[in-house]
Amino acid sequence: MVSIGVFDGVHLGHQAILAANVARARALGAVPTVVTFVGHPKEVLLGRAPRTLTTLEHRLALFRRAGIEHAVALEFDERLRSTTAEQFVADILVRGLDTRALVLGFDSKFGRERRGTPEFLAARGFDVTVVPQVQVGPYGVSSTAIREAIELGDLDRAEAMLGRPVSVLGTVVHGDALGGRIGFPTANLDLQHELHPPPGVYYGLASLPGDGGPRHPAVANIGYRPTVAGVRPERPRIEVHLLDFAGDLYGTALEFTFLGRLRGEQRFDGVDALVAQIRRDVLEARARLAVTSSPLPR
Repeated sequence: MVSIGVFDGVHLGHQAILAANVARARALGAVPTVVTFVGHPKEVLLGRAPRTLTTLEHRLALFRRAGIEHAVALEFDERLRSTTAEQFVADILVRGLDTRALVLGFDSKFGRERRGTPEFLAARGFDVTVVPQVQVGPYGVSSTAIREAIELGDLDRAEAMLGRPVSVLGTVVHGDALGGRIGFPTANLDLQHELHPPPGVYYGLASLPGDGGPRHPAVANIGYRPTVAGVRPERPRIEVHLLDFAGDLYGTALEFTFLGRLRGEQRFDGVDALVAQIRRDVLEARARLAVTSSPLPR
């Protein structure tokens, strides 16, 4: 049972496709499978690509949570761009995956000139299920609309379309260790092009995907560190302080789920004033996390 797409964000529309894939696979005794792409096809097709809502690693984690058992990630390069729909079917779907049935989105297309449609596949004898567009209110759910909401800091609107709180997944890398020296050690995340909300201080939950362990209450700072940075960096940094946690996270993947915003980024008159504000941020985060009940699928 195969579904094809970028699935950036794995939003409510994507989740409907994945749920139908899993249900149909169970009915047919097949393996729920997704064919997705490394990077974004628009990079090759248009010469530019949007900031991704989810990196490939993040998408794979979300696929697993949705019940997908097998995923194939294709490098979208000039060779794949020039592959005809017929070649794609023969090489990838038939020889590669022994595909008999597919679950596709209403706008699913693949192959050169986007000729690989549900109708194209059905005409060649495949069992094809088409999932209609999912709407939230009067609007269709799309990755583009979610990107816009996140960039504007509208976490509620993004969450409504994602079907879950906004989250980012990154690798913990070494920073300047200032957080540890001032009593608030942080995990510095390399997001690898993944989109994030605007600069500010947020509260939420941090977890290590796939470990089955607890979600840790946490505070995240996104910004340019105006109080301690000598030169404004080109890109904002995201630093996550896990509350009541001790351990070495360097080199591990860490997911931070945004549950709310505490304040905007600001410059303080020295490190002491910064530390005092961080203490207030942590207290406020603890208070808000104590009463939150946001559903968080594993």
